[in-house]
Amino acid sequence: MRQRLRNLVRNLDKARILVLGDLMIDVFVWGRVSRISPEAPVPVVDVMDESLRLGGAANVVNNLVALDIKNVLVTGVVGDDEMGQRLRNEIKRLGICGEGLVIDESRPTTVKTRIIAHSQQVVRVDREKRHPISSQAINGILDFVSHHLDEIDAILISDYAKGVICAPLMEGLKDLIVQRGVLITVDPKVKNMPFYKGVTLITPNHYEALQAAGLNNGIEEITDDVIAKVAHKLMGWLSPQALLITRGESGMTLFEGDGSYTHIPAMAKKVFDVTGAGDTVIATLTAAWATGSSLKEAAYLANLAAGIVVGELGTATVSRQKLLEALQ
Repeated sequence: MRQRLRNLVRNLDKARILVLGDLMIDVFVWGRVSRISPEAPVPVVDVMDESLRLGGAANVVNNLVALDIKNVLVTGVVGDDEMGQRLRNEIKRLGICGEGLVIDESRPTTVKTRIIAHSQQVVRVDREKRHPISSQAINGILDFVSHHLDEIDAILISDYAKGVICAPLMEGLKDLIVQRGVLITVDPKVKNMPFYKGVTLITPNHYEALQAAGLNNGIEEITDDVIAKVAHKLMGWLSPQALLITRGESGMTLFEGDGSYTHIPAMAKKVFDVTGAGDTVIATLTAAWATGSSLKEAAYLANLAAGIVVGELGTATVSRQKLLEALQ
């Protein structure tokens, strides 16, 4: 089994994936706290360092590149601003074509700024607009996808509910790939769940799954039976080929269209920061599935990758080498 998984990891670079979703920049301000402000009962953070990283769908791209995948395309919307330019520069630095990045002058590039002191997040500041993107931006994205359909095995949708994922976009996307055999994997947000009917795979966390199924009220403990009930409802409603519910310290559970399910225990030995863990899961799973692994094998590798990134502070990625080492 381990040798089989190692061979699958070595094969990941052959994946051909188009990432579509909410592109953003993650800014991390690192500091320390030694006093409380005299102006209000809040900590004063003395800034020691600041770093900028790709976030959202752009972090999914970063994860794919970390897995040595060369055939990665990306499309989404950025603002006509400094952060949009920096995002485009970072994408270019990764060796990824930026033609799919649609510039919308009416909205800013999404930026999340996290203030961190003594390994703890103190506050997060968001700069964004969340209304649906314009019809012009939708057409730009669909045109890009249409021109590259023959070059990809999977479309990975990274939904952060910032306005890119909307009903007209998803309807147009489904029309494009009819009878194409292209996988559509989705890291969803609850408000957009109705848009994902008929996609190949959906990967909500357990809170999102409960809320989407309308079962989040009055449940005190999220047991295996509760998760099974949620999965049954979502599979019946959305009809994906598979549903992977990530469950934090309880691991993840994969439900397939034939009624079978597989539970995979969590692999993390320590948890420092879950930022971006969902990006790592969807990136690793999609890459493995698109290059010949079974869905169960892909989910196992995704779980292993997630266990690595949550042991690091900030938006992290996993390399193929780290995965191979973890499989020893």
